[in-house]
Amino acid sequence: MTAPIPQPFIEVPPAAAAPGGEKQPKASGRDRYLDLLRSLALVRVVVYHLFGFAWLSILFPSMGVMFALAGSLMARSLSRPAWSVIRGRLRRLLPPMWAFGAVALTAMFAAGWKPDKEQGLWWWAKLFNYLVPVGTPPFPWSIGHKNGMLEQTWAVQAAEPLWYLRAYLWFVLASPLLLKLFRKVPWAVLLAPLALTAVLGTGLVTIPGDTGAVITDFVTYAACWVLGFAHHDGLIQKLPRYLLVSCSSMVMAFGLWWASGHPTQDGWDLNDIPLAQATWSFGFCAILLAYSPSWRELPGRLGRYDRLVTLSNNRAVTIYLWHNALIALAVPILDQLWNIPFVGTHFDGFLTETYDEWMFVLVWPLIGLMILSTGWIEDVAAKRRPRLWPDGRPRGRRR
Repeated sequence: MTAPIPQPFIEVPPAAAAPGGEKQPKASGRDRYLDLLRSLALVRVVVYHLFGFAWLSILFPSMGVMFALAGSLMARSLSRPAWSVIRGRLRRLLPPMWAFGAVALTAMFAAGWKPDKEQGLWWWAKLFNYLVPVGTPPFPWSIGHKNGMLEQTWAVQAAEPLWYLRAYLWFVLASPLLLKLFRKVPWAVLLAPLALTAVLGTGLVTIPGDTGAVITDFVTYAACWVLGFAHHDGLIQKLPRYLLVSCSSMVMAFGLWWASGHPTQDGWDLNDIPLAQATWSFGFCAILLAYSPSWRELPGRLGRYDRLVTLSNNRAVTIYLWHNALIALAVPILDQLWNIPFVGTHFDGFLTETYDEWMFVLVWPLIGLMILSTGWIEDVAAKRRPRLWPDGRPRGRRR
């Protein structure tokens, strides 16, 4: 948009402060509750981009959750010198993105994409966003042939997740100052992003172009990021839980009320309604963080998913970067079923009716192949020994 501080998605915050304000010691190890939240967020993102169900943005606001967890981790890390923290974050974020950009740009140019002569050198300058995502990278809205294997919008789908990395980068750069301000005037910094989102989301101020998109994404999720600061510093734990849940519920109710009056083409899709997204995600994340149980291991039946949770956390950047491109790739692969005589003849109707479900089944093996082929870049970026399938399985003893 979550093992020693490897990526923006997979770090684990320390113990929160107790109601009295003093830090409580915590046993070493990962917080599996937070790991589970990251895994759920990633799965929800994939399912949303596959099926497009608007109600998923209400059921589980994945991006707000990931920004809140990342903000908590950033507050923890800033106990060290700020520049070293920023440099470490960039080192872990950028190499996986460079690999993605190299493949995506090669495919787009090979498919016939050409520089925009009207923009001139500015068009080439914007390609820099595939190296360092400070803005919106260029991509063709339509490419290839109408009857080609891939849909003509595949480049749009592939580039869509990059907005999260752009927003994350700006949050990382702003965090040293934001954290200082938060510790001086916590409530003002916590609530200011919601006020700014209201200014932009109601149309009182309109910022056009890519700059407007960058600023809108930043203020929409800034409250969740700062909420991570509050979780790390123990501010959430100091509040009476009934008061926090009551206030959060009212903020969430306002978000739904606003969404009801500003529906999108797909209905109440909060991803396209900034003010509703900001308020719903803020309240949702506040409740999640207030009830954070700090599991050392997944309890009960959740334990059977331990390796999947570990794998998704260790390869969160890879999964997030590539999932949309792999969804686009699943279409021509699945279409080959109609070239099998018996299948195409006898199961045409069934396959057509269940096409999306078969895409859901197919995309996960494709994600697994991408983890095997490029996931190790995350280890190299984090200065760890490369691993093909880091699901927590104990290594066998060498003979």
